[in-house]
Amino acid sequence: MVNYQRTKLFLLIGFLFISSCQSDTTKVTTSEGEKEISTDELLQTIGASYAYGYPLVLMDLTKKVSTNIKSPHPNRPIAPVNQLGHFRKFPDHTLTAIVKPNVDTYYSIAWFDLEKEPQVLFMPATERYYLLPFYDAYSNVFASPGTRTTGTDAQFLLIAGPNWKGETPEGMSLIQSPTQMTWLLGRIQVNSPEDGATTVKKIQDAMRLVPLSEFSNEDYTPPTGMVKVENQSIIPVKTIREFNVNTYLSRLSELMVKNPPAPADSVIIKKMARIGLIPGQPFGVSTDNFILKTKLSKLPDFIHKKFEDRRAEPDRALLNNGWMLVSEGIGTYGTDFLRRAYIDFIGLGACIPEDAVYPNCSFDKNGNPLDANNKYTIHFEADQIPPVNAFWSLTAYNEDEFLVKNELNRFALGDRDDLKFNEDGSLDLYIQTNKPSGDQTQNWLPIPSNGPFYLTLRLYWPKQEVLDGKWKIPFVVPVK
Repeated sequence: MVNYQRTKLFLLIGFLFISSCQSDTTKVTTSEGEKEISTDELLQTIGASYAYGYPLVLMDLTKKVSTNIKSPHPNRPIAPVNQLGHFRKFPDHTLTAIVKPNVDTYYSIAWFDLEKEPQVLFMPATERYYLLPFYDAYSNVFASPGTRTTGTDAQFLLIAGPNWKGETPEGMSLIQSPTQMTWLLGRIQVNSPEDGATTVKKIQDAMRLVPLSEFSNEDYTPPTGMVKVENQSIIPVKTIREFNVNTYLSRLSELMVKNPPAPADSVIIKKMARIGLIPGQPFGVSTDNFILKTKLSKLPDFIHKKFEDRRAEPDRALLNNGWMLVSEGIGTYGTDFLRRAYIDFIGLGACIPEDAVYPNCSFDKNGNPLDANNKYTIHFEADQIPPVNAFWSLTAYNEDEFLVKNELNRFALGDRDDLKFNEDGSLDLYIQTNKPSGDQTQNWLPIPSNGPFYLTLRLYWPKQEVLDGKWKIPFVVPVK
């Protein structure tokens, strides 16, 4: 397992920036009026509150831009609230809208507002591997129906909000969200463009999402979505960074009303109340203290810069054979709010490790950064082949974290490909720019023509030895 003490440390050291003023008191004006507050306490609490609220504010921005459409998009996972949107285009090197796209699954997405009534999601019977993780407003996975957990039979899922107390109709399975805002980020296995256009499309077309009150109405037509001009320019991670502290924390306060904090969050909620940050009340802090004003104005950019630095240069002490394998506490974070904020920054919608883990590699066996001017191999012994219950794949990305253009239009290798194994059952993968000769082409993963590149190994429904940290990924070895 990865030890996160170092990860926590880099964040905690960063937050010392905002608690390094001279230890005194200062007058601030909050929603409760003017009061004297310890400068250190104020800065530490605002910094902690920023990290705590990051997923809630980011989720809200993502929902705004993802539901800003009149009806579901035909090919992209964008749809009005309480409606399904599906991704139906097999990604290639031209996809630059998102970093590190996968070529393993098509997404089916829905943003729920559960305040008025529950919604019913129908999933058809299928032998195809899929998972339907549901995220609360704080980005925690609170339910994950799918092949691993509920099997492959058809099922009706009743998605209800935290205050719903009705009876679950016969034949439905209740999934009760702890928050009114809820996100479904479903994934269905896709094997090729042709497979996506046929098998996966049929599965997606058979999925149905309706309000509980309309469940028996076969002629139900979803309402037309609302389009707001102000939501068209939202880029969630960029927009959240541009909020000043008062705007950010006021949004957090507003969102916490319908999306109540978990009982385990009581300690930080009490600290927030001491500075006047109370759910449902506007927050504003003003002061004549120049140092305090300066630190507050720079806080959002400072925290995001720390996140960027961490993503760009992972702690090598946490690497295992050059791979960063994070399998502990992802998708459900408890009270580790700093880590939750960082994970959401680098990739909102992380799976729980029981569903999938994504080890990443940036360094070869010698500790050097991966460079496309070199050739590399990965050798899996027969008993070292990625242990999964579903499937696995290896994907290469260029320095911008996009897929690599190549003559075979091959963007990943895995157990769904016609790989050539050695006589002893072992497996060699060839990672290089130009196509190798002979049988090696079957096991060739193309990389860019030059510059740095990155590898991501995706393990769907990993076996217990992966989750326990007993399975070791082989080194990426440079070929002389």
